[in-house]
Amino acid sequence: MRPAVGTVKFRITAMADPPAQAAAPPSNAFHPPDASADAGEARLRLFQLVSPALPVGAFSYSEGLEWLVQNGQLADGAAVHAWLEAEYRAGALAIEAASLPLLREALWRACGGDAEAALEARGAVQEWQGWLLAQREAPELRAQQRQMGGSLCQLLADLGWSLPAGVVPLAWPAAWAWAGVCLEIPPVALVEAYLYAWTASQLSAAVRLVPLGPTEAQRLQLALAPTLVCRARELAASDPRTLWNGGVGAGLAQLGHGELYSRLFRS
Repeated sequence: MRPAVGTVKFRITAMADPPAQAAAPPSNAFHPPDASADAGEARLRLFQLVSPALPVGAFSYSEGLEWLVQNGQLADGAAVHAWLEAEYRAGALAIEAASLPLLREALWRACGGDAEAALEARGAVQEWQGWLLAQREAPELRAQQRQMGGSLCQLLADLGWSLPAGVVPLAWPAAWAWAGVCLEIPPVALVEAYLYAWTASQLSAAVRLVPLGPTEAQRLQLALAPTLVCRARELAASDPRTLWNGGVGAGLAQLGHGELYSRLFRS
């Protein structure tokens, strides 16, 4: 029987709750070395973070989209549009995006001079990202999250922003939050950029898999922009513990990808 692509609502109750929201960062918390940069430079840093040239390997993954195409469930641009919007609404992507402000704050506090507060923040980061990884059903996708997170942290370290001492290796959402700390990206913009980068990566994969030309992909990106902006604002103000993961179709597609006879993307 072919797995359904549609989303199914269910409440996340099987796993332990992540830590409570952290308090405001201490006055001696981490600040990037160039904290006086103007708004124009800050925007350019944000553009750099969402650039397809960012060397984290995102281009090599389809996150189940290749399986869906080969099984005839994403046949055109309209189907791709619906798939992306469903992930914004009810996929694990939304839970990760909503967690970014809390992860950003915890990582900021982990750089502070107060040893006790920094230790508490490091524990919060570890619990948050373990909880987020547990939302991803496919082991291949958890491996992707760890690989991309490690690549981004290594890049940031090479650029002069090493992780605070004692912080565990970061998977993709937490690494993205760390980039927000290093590059001084505010929470709403950080969430928006996370959704945008994922959308661009999926559309890039769709151009190579679906009968979808680059012009149509650009048209889809423009059409999705209002939804993305609105959803980013909602998620930045949401408690991720209250959200629903209904991305069952996505999880099944990701699990099935590794069994394809031939494939362009990594499992």
